[in-house]
Amino acid sequence: MLVVVGLGNPEEEYGGTRHNVGFRVLDVLAAECGEEFGRSRFESRVAEVRLGEEKVLLLKPQTYMNRSGRACRAALAFHKLEPEAMLVVCDDFNLELGRLRARRDGSAGGHNGLESVISELGTREFPRLRLGIGAARGSTTNYVLGRFGTEEEEVISETIVRAADAVRSWITEGIEACMNRFNAAPTERDEGRGRDSAEETS
Repeated sequence: MLVVVGLGNPEEEYGGTRHNVGFRVLDVLAAECGEEFGRSRFESRVAEVRLGEEKVLLLKPQTYMNRSGRACRAALAFHKLEPEAMLVVCDDFNLELGRLRARRDGSAGGHNGLESVISELGTREFPRLRLGIGAARGSTTNYVLGRFGTEEEEVISETIVRAADAVRSWITEGIEACMNRFNAAPTERDEGRGRDSAEETS
């Protein structure tokens, strides 16, 4: 079994905020598998899906962002899994809007949810997938708890779909393949596709 954790805040008022894109990625994955987050375990809403050959536990902690690590620790302990069997999906205001960045491990980078996970697990060595929400303007707290503008929402909606693809890549191919495929900037990726298409048709 593998675990994918989307970070966010639980109440409905936070549903469309920048801080909750992790939840939205998991919603896409569950919907594509015909599953819903109907059960409550590990202080989280959970759904069990099968992606490729793997059974995957999708986890949306309901403890608020700065206590997200409690759910991660509980789920890993129950299933007797090591941290490398868990992918954490979250927002990142240090990345430009629409950018994805997968990493094998690393620091919290100022993200309270990741900081909680690191603290609860006692290690930084777990994979994570960050979705760029753009640089904070004014108060960081107000920014991440704010909603996307109309044009931003168009970008982030497409990014969430790509992030779901990145999660599937991690599950079926591993973190290195995920990093290689999804860490390029959108323009770099599009240019690469253009060159490939040109080569195929020449």
